[in-house]
Amino acid sequence: MPAAKGRKRSARARAGSDHPKASAADSPPVALPDDENVDAIIGNLKRLASRKHRDALARFAIPDKNAFGVPVGRIQSLAMQLKRSAARSDDSLAARHRLAIALWDTGWYEARLLAVFVDEPSFVTASQMDRWAKQFEHWADCDTACFHLFDRTPHAFRKVHAWAARKEEFVKRAAFALLASIALHDKNTDDDVFAECLVLIEREAGDDRNFVKKAVNWALRAIGGRSPALHGYAVSLAQHLAESETPSARWIGKDALRAFRSRAMQSRLNRKARKKSATTRRSS
Repeated sequence: MPAAKGRKRSARARAGSDHPKASAADSPPVALPDDENVDAIIGNLKRLASRKHRDALARFAIPDKNAFGVPVGRIQSLAMQLKRSAARSDDSLAARHRLAIALWDTGWYEARLLAVFVDEPSFVTASQMDRWAKQFEHWADCDTACFHLFDRTPHAFRKVHAWAARKEEFVKRAAFALLASIALHDKNTDDDVFAECLVLIEREAGDDRNFVKKAVNWALRAIGGRSPALHGYAVSLAQHLAESETPSARWIGKDALRAFRSRAMQSRLNRKARKKSATTRRSS
């Protein structure tokens, strides 16, 4: 999501996946529908919309055909209110999941983002992930689903491997956006699992479609920043890709190398190395 003024840009923003910014004046205060039915929520989204924000979507390669023009921050605020309201029911997690499915099926861009924000990862099925991935229309719904929901499901790594071989542009992008999201969020998976995924990056680096190659690059950078050990593997792959005769692979490699050599990346890796060393000493 867009970073607040004066703060460092988020991992998604650095990946080139940023939503247009909006001020609080762009939309009226959130009013949660009493009955929480889908029609009422869609009506609320329409009231939160602004022509200014809708017109800005095209600058970020987000089609406005099925969009109202609601700032993402407002959608997240509404999601929080819906979660709090659902918590009053006996089957709150299941209720949120049912609501997410219904919202997604409306086809509206903002309703689909809202679906991602309210859904419960433990209720998400592999078939749901496949169905939603086939319906991705642009980077924004793809990345939001991967970054805020899919990476927290037990099916995440299986979908990375399955989708990486797909031909559809946004399904393949989803594979690598999901891999990047897991690398950034997961705290427990062993480095070996991510190292194995570098094979997918090398294999698909030749896909020159813009939204695919940027996601492949994002995944490579995310894995390379995960730990000092993975950094070494990722740098080696980036150097190999940078010498490729294939333009997309060469761009991915060179851009990743610039990120790996940055002061920010080196500082982050040093902090992780110190933290791991301290943990090892305490456990010995």
